[in-house]
Amino acid sequence: MTNARSDGPHTTGPATGKRNARTALALTCVFAGMVGLSFAAVPLYRLFCQVTGFGGTTQVAEVAPSAVDQTMKVRFNADRSPDLPWAFSPKQIEVEVKLGARAMAYYQAENLSDRPITGTATFNVTPLKAGKYFSKIACFCFTKQTLQPGERVDMPVDYFVDPAILDDPNLADVKTITLSYTFFPIPDEQAAREREDSLVAGLTVPTHAVGTAN
Repeated sequence: MTNARSDGPHTTGPATGKRNARTALALTCVFAGMVGLSFAAVPLYRLFCQVTGFGGTTQVAEVAPSAVDQTMKVRFNADRSPDLPWAFSPKQIEVEVKLGARAMAYYQAENLSDRPITGTATFNVTPLKAGKYFSKIACFCFTKQTLQPGERVDMPVDYFVDPAILDDPNLADVKTITLSYTFFPIPDEQAAREREDSLVAGLTVPTHAVGTAN
C-alpha cells in the first residue's frame, strides 16, 4: 500500500497573505505600544522620585516655609555629557542658608559650538536621603535650554531646605547638602521621528511581497 502525495509546486493563497498582513499589523501595534509605554514610564518614574525623594531627587514647591535659626551648608556641582559641547559650571561653590529660607543660586552655561544646541539637565542631591527635604521653587532644569552658537547664560535656581529635616533622625549627622546637575544634549526631534518611522516600517510586511496562486 502506498501513500499518494502531490509533487506539484507549493503556492501561497490569499488566506496566507491576509494572515501575514495581520501578523505584520499586530507586530507594528506591539512596537508602537512599547514605545508609548517607555515614554510614559519616564514621567511616572519622576513623579515617584519627587514624592519619595528616591535617588536624591529634589522636591518642587510654590513657596518656602518660615525660616528657623538652624543653618545648612549647600554645595553646588556641575557635569555635562561628553556629547554636549558646552561649558557648564556653578557660579558659587558653597553657601550657608537658613532652613526654611528662600535662597537663590546660579549656574552658567556656554555653547562652545558653531550651531544652536538644546540641552536638558538631570539633577539630584547628596546625601541621597536628603532629597525629600530639598525643594525648588524655580529652576532651569524644569524646561529645555537652547543656546545659540557662542551664547553664554546664567541659569537661576530658587530653592530652600525644609526645616523638617531637623526632625528626621536619619539625617541628624548631615551638615552639608550637595546639589548636582548634569546637562545632556537633546537629539534633533525630526531625526528622532525619522528613526522611529524607519523602525516601524521595518516591522511591516508589504502585502504585494506575499506570493499568490496563479
